Amino acid sequence: MSDSIEKVKCLIIGSGPAGYTAAIYAARANMFPVLYQGTQPGGQLTTTNEVENWPGNPEGITGPEMMINIMEQAKRFGTDVRDGWATKVDFSGTVHKVWINDTKEIHADTVIISTGASAKYLGLPSEQHYLQMGGGVSACAVCDGFFYRNQEVVIVGAGDSACEEAHYLSKLCTKVTMLVRSDKFRASKIMEERVRKTANIEILMHHDTEEVVGDGQVVTAVKAKNRTTGAIIEIPATGFFVAIGHKPNTDIFAEYLTLDETGYIVNVPGTSKTNVEGVFVGGDAADHVYRQAITAAGTGCMAALDAERYLATRE
Repeated sequence: MSDSIEKVKCLIIGSGPAGYTAAIYAARANMFPVLYQGTQPGGQLTTTNEVENWPGNPEGITGPEMMINIMEQAKRFGTDVRDGWATKVDFSGTVHKVWINDTKEIHADTVIISTGASAKYLGLPSEQHYLQMGGGVSACAVCDGFFYRNQEVVIVGAGDSACEEAHYLSKLCTKVTMLVRSDKFRASKIMEERVRKTANIEILMHHDTEEVVGDGQVVTAVKAKNRTTGAIIEIPATGFFVAIGHKPNTDIFAEYLTLDETGYIVNVPGTSKTNVEGVFVGGDAADHVYRQAITAAGTGCMAALDAERYLATRE
């Protein structure tokens, strides 16, 4: 049972570049947005040490600093930024109902979803250690590949994204070792052929990642186990990239919004609109292709503009 009901013009669920950018535009349009930051305030970028591909920061910026800056910009224009996360929604009627932390009920004229997606990891203790240290584990080659220029890296995965990221890394790194668990790729034939024809990509089929090796601060090698023979090899590497997929944080919307087979929210092409009027989406909750901070910010802007136009048609 809700202990209170609050009515708002624009509710933004989730932070990160999409949520905060939507908030900036919504606030400037006098939509008085209320933004709940979610379980990871600032989104995935808060786990990134250096961001060098965000326009306007020629010397680079840390992920946490960047997200604080965008949040403060949103606050400057009047966004009500709050702690908490959405635990339940009801989009069945003309009033969009959202519950925060299972207690507070909000009735919103418009809802902008920017809950993002979470990268899947192997779950190895050593992997998580170096991920948290920022010492050589990444789930985004486009984001972090530059830092491994002229070095040797390992990537694990077998799908199109893994092949695409391996090929991207091959242009920067002296050697890329690709670990594939089974005896075949899950990627399309054209993507598989692309990595097989790339001279500095070595593909090890039927190999599991056993351990990410390092000095406690940075990665120095990766141990892999041959699933057929049981033999363990140690591959010298300064970077370990995980490309086994992402899980969009959209479970609570499944009853009302159209999702694709992976769980990404399906938007009307060229817009941020969902199948429910007045509900919009920005960022990685809908984007399984680009997954960059700049594209997330762009779709956050689109969501705010679409929400503003929707409200105008109701006045």
